[in-house]
Amino acid sequence: MTTDSLNPIPAPLAAARRAYQASLELATVNGADRSRTLQAMAKALKRDANDILEANTLDLEASREMAVPELILEWLKLTPERLQTAIQILQRLSELGDPLRRVLTAPYQIEHSQIYCQLMPLGAIALVYEAFPDLGAIAAGLCVKTGNTLILKGGSEASHSNDLIVQSLQSALQQTGLPVACLQLLPCEQGASIRDLVTLDQYINLVIPYGRPSLVQQVVRQATAPVLKSAMGNCYLYWSPTGSLDVARWVIADSHQSEPDPVNAIEKVLIHRDQKPSSLTMLWNSLKEKGFEIRGDAQLVADFPQLKPADPSEWNQAYLTKTVAFKVVESLDAGIAWINRYSSGHADCIVTESYQESRQFALEINSASTYINASPRFYRQPKQGDAIFMGMSNQKGHRRGLIGLENLTTLKHIVQGNGKFG
Repeated sequence: MTTDSLNPIPAPLAAARRAYQASLELATVNGADRSRTLQAMAKALKRDANDILEANTLDLEASREMAVPELILEWLKLTPERLQTAIQILQRLSELGDPLRRVLTAPYQIEHSQIYCQLMPLGAIALVYEAFPDLGAIAAGLCVKTGNTLILKGGSEASHSNDLIVQSLQSALQQTGLPVACLQLLPCEQGASIRDLVTLDQYINLVIPYGRPSLVQQVVRQATAPVLKSAMGNCYLYWSPTGSLDVARWVIADSHQSEPDPVNAIEKVLIHRDQKPSSLTMLWNSLKEKGFEIRGDAQLVADFPQLKPADPSEWNQAYLTKTVAFKVVESLDAGIAWINRYSSGHADCIVTESYQESRQFALEINSASTYINASPRFYRQPKQGDAIFMGMSNQKGHRRGLIGLENLTTLKHIVQGNGKFG
């Protein structure tokens, strides 16, 4: 694979400056040209697929030798299907309508003037992520679609994969005449730290951390630029005594199917003290058959000695594996209070046949999304609708919930005077 990609960036500051300058140019590019670039990016990835997969094999071999955790190896493994999904997402993004410059009604008016709002790009965005080489391509597509530039700061475990993916996508930028600095990768060998990047708030308009909670919290603590927190795992399910065993079983198992990243996986289940022991045993046996590890609180372990006890520190931590811990609560009110304290706050569920319980849960749970008798399974490209999602956010700041195109735009208020004054 050959390309005239950028020379390695010597420092995050140089990359941020280039990204900022390129963002001013990209913001003026019309939607048709951005869609044409996305089509070229999809074709480039397809053309270079074999080279990218070979690079990923090198990353996997090196990571295994360095005893990288099994979780990260799973995230790192770029199968042909995962790469094909990224290609499909780029193609689908090219077919969507332009999310920018839509005219919206302003919520106020000024005498002798007309006021309206338009959706505009944020500017320069930085993605700090570990493993997930295909995520860099998906993020690049979302950024081009919304007129933003992107700096990628990936982990050393995916260095070969990330490098070839970026080279491939940069060749598409060159082909369609967009600045190559619209997409940059900070090479791991340069030794640039995360702090060096996320404190460049004079150039970077948004930082998105993606990976284990420890990485997300590191970025949040260090950044001076705005951060859009992504969340993964430690979602709760409240299983009411009126709720169906079959529904509870399906919701838990299905939520873990959004591989390789278990974004909305249910890892904790709260059960009412009146839940039937026979129903619990059937649920646990079914989950064990599907490869799940089951844990319980002290009360459940006392009643069911075969259960592995859950440590008290686990209730507010994500497992990010096929592990589910169960806990007994006295009431729905107690369950809601527990979830609001210990959940990751981005996707929590209830299984119930009571309309009153479902309404109380939906209104009182302090999370970005709630699911009633439904699986919270995460889809990057849902089969219905025109949305593409990078992940989920649990914060109440920038934008909350699913991270998609709208999260990468901002509102501009435009006031048009009519020449009258006084």
